[in-house]
Amino acid sequence: MKIQLFATLRDRAKARSIEVALEGPTTVAELRKVIAAQHAALADLLPQALVAVNQEFAFDEDAVGPDNEVALFPPVSGG
Repeated sequence: MKIQLFATLRDRAKARSIEVALEGPTTVAELRKVIAAQHAALADLLPQALVAVNQEFAFDEDAVGPDNEVALFPPVSGG
């Protein structure tokens, strides 16, 4: 599965996207674990990262399939 990265996540990975191996459908929470295991440079940012599946923000319990479009964004703060 190809995952698009933005901002700080892109900088850490030194790439616009990463590939992760999935055995089949999973959840966003499990996907975070897989990414952390396969891409250690991103591990500490993943708990706070926003996940979009098929261009909609997703929560940890939401399903993710191998054919879905997935993107990761660092948390946004403002004032």
